[in-house]
Amino acid sequence: MTQRDETAQQTEPGSHLSALSAAVLRIGASLDLDTVLTEVLDAARALTGAGCGAIATVDAAGRPGDFVTSGLTEDEHRALEDWPDGPNLFAHLGGLAAPIRLADLAEFVSALIPTPCPIDCGAFQGTPMRHRGVHVGSFFLGTKEGGFTEADEEVLVLLAAQAAAAVANAGAHREERRARTDLEALVETCPVGVVVLDAATGALASFNREARRITAGLVSPELPVERLPGAMTCRRGDGRAVTLDDLGRAETVRAEEVELSVPGGASVRTLLDATPIRTEDGAVERVVVILQDLEPFEALARSRAEFLSTVSHELRAPLAAIKGSAMTALEGAREPDRSELRQFLRIVGEQADRMDGLIGDLLDAGRIGAGVMPVDPEAQVLSGLVERARTAFAGAGGKHAVVVDLPPDLPRVMADLRRIVQVLDNLLTNAARHSPEAAPIRVAAARDGAHVAVSVADDGEGMAPERLAHLFRRHAGIDEGRAGGSGLGLVICRGLVEAHGGRIRAESAGPGRGTTVTFTLPAAEEPPTASVPAAASPDGRDRPAVLVVDDDPHALRQMRDALAAAGYEPVTAAGPGEVARLVETRRPVLAVLDLVLPGADGIELLRTLPVLADLPVIFVSAYGRGETIARALEAGAADYIVKPFSPAELVARVGVALNRHAGPGPFVLGDLAIDRATRRVTVAGTPVRLTAIEYKLLHALSLDAGGATTYETLQRRVWGDRGGANPQAVRNAIRKLRHKLGDDARNPKYILSERGLGYRMPGPDDQ
Repeated sequence: MTQRDETAQQTEPGSHLSALSAAVLRIGASLDLDTVLTEVLDAARALTGAGCGAIATVDAAGRPGDFVTSGLTEDEHRALEDWPDGPNLFAHLGGLAAPIRLADLAEFVSALIPTPCPIDCGAFQGTPMRHRGVHVGSFFLGTKEGGFTEADEEVLVLLAAQAAAAVANAGAHREERRARTDLEALVETCPVGVVVLDAATGALASFNREARRITAGLVSPELPVERLPGAMTCRRGDGRAVTLDDLGRAETVRAEEVELSVPGGASVRTLLDATPIRTEDGAVERVVVILQDLEPFEALARSRAEFLSTVSHELRAPLAAIKGSAMTALEGAREPDRSELRQFLRIVGEQADRMDGLIGDLLDAGRIGAGVMPVDPEAQVLSGLVERARTAFAGAGGKHAVVVDLPPDLPRVMADLRRIVQVLDNLLTNAARHSPEAAPIRVAAARDGAHVAVSVADDGEGMAPERLAHLFRRHAGIDEGRAGGSGLGLVICRGLVEAHGGRIRAESAGPGRGTTVTFTLPAAEEPPTASVPAAASPDGRDRPAVLVVDDDPHALRQMRDALAAAGYEPVTAAGPGEVARLVETRRPVLAVLDLVLPGADGIELLRTLPVLADLPVIFVSAYGRGETIARALEAGAADYIVKPFSPAELVARVGVALNRHAGPGPFVLGDLAIDRATRRVTVAGTPVRLTAIEYKLLHALSLDAGGATTYETLQRRVWGDRGGANPQAVRNAIRKLRHKLGDDARNPKYILSERGLGYRMPGPDDQ
């Protein structure tokens, strides 16, 4: 039988209907999208006699999705898929309201699209695929001798409807699988144990990673995890013992401490929640059990108990020595002579000092926990601090040699002398406690940007890497105090260092390989005379202005008096409304802002107020949380001071910020020169008169010279909130600025366009 005869037989009314019904059944039998689309194409070709076919799907946003062909070679498929104008043709055909039949596709394409179709399919018919009014793709058939008929079009439309439904169903199935996968991943990685039981059989339906970890001690070769729910006994707080399955099936349980045990004696304590999941008729279908391991909480309670026991022991020891010496002197058989009495009094004094030190440690730890540890930093020579700490360490009986290695060019540091000596003494004592007497303790320091890093290293016991992260936590230091001391030393060190604006960390290569503790302190170099004059004139005109904004009158007065005494000219404001005017008229060298101002957030003010873009800004606030400080520094703040603080700390931090943010020098680019100190702009020595907006725009671009500055950044720096999202305002201002600078927009030298991004000025390394 010839192909023409086969086609004729297929198009007989009876066989045609039968083949169509069989095709529809095959299409609906699968949820795999590729399989469905291939079945649709094969059925359409068989029923219409088409030589080739294609289906192109789109997603909900109209973006191209799957592209499936039938009857084409791999090269033809690839050529059609890579055809640059293919998406335009598919979009055009997909937008048609009705099916289309063409005698010659190539002729149609040539009139519509510049590039020819990469395959010659001759006769063509196509139809958009819609499911419940939503366009999901397009269906095409081609290459039929004699062209397509109305009957072929009916088959195409019918199969296109089936294909659209299949595409929608497969998409829904795909989304459901994705949602199920996401949910399973969420449950598996949940930090609490999740167990789902089948109520009818008691079998495990789900058992996540944390649940496996909690019950790991209950599992054995004789009792695998699958049999655990039925064999496990739950002993409740009232003494009743039930199975896990019975517990959930009987009632809802909320946050009840339960002991889970198995035959053989193994047990674990958990905080348990159980929720029966019921069907519409009220029958329990599933039981969801949530387990939280109580061991970490019990370990914390043990740590606290051990801590209190250690502190009690440390306090009782000097108290016992004091009482023993006093009672011996008072109740002895004979009255002690003068030398004996002096010895008793010496013991009393030493032990009283020891008790005072322990009580001081407890008070310091409490202040640190409350975030109110006061420090009074001043510019200090680091070598003097280290020498004081070494003397105190030796005077307290330290037998280890302390080797000091400090570079001669170290800057002074901002430090409260007593507190930083306390930090160094604690670190020396801790190092000595965990290293042999013959091993020296090394103290070193180095410049670390705007800070000085100080390290104390020993060659002692060392520790495992996982313990390092817990070393400076409250109660975690108890083990560090096992050979004497309250175990609060490292906790206090962290609190004191962070109160100075520094950070502390520990490093160890492992057990037996020593430990190095490093902490940082702000450097305190003298600000240059150009920024902060050593002496101010009597009328105050040479005194650098510092803007201070705070709605607390007491804090405002304290900061004003401290800055005035240090040689600055304080410019004060009680709210954010006057900031822009004061910066423009008084030209301060630095701004001190309260974090929380009436009707405004200080950080948001820094981000949006253009006049603050080039000023170093120091925030002052009673909020000392690390996240808040990090947010302020990321917004561009020069420093952050936690209230309460001393006048000396404020003045010192202002000096450090001015030194670090000293005004940039003149900017020169070819004939263009910008004197930032006087805001004077010249081209080839000739002054250029700019408006305030034009100068701010040029200044902002010069700060980023060598890199691109976006429209958004320029809007924020120059216009602030008033500019809004309006790149056209930037373009207009740039056009006027270029004209005044004599910069040809077609061949610019000073301000270059970055299409779609913003502008940039060439840097020193640009050709």
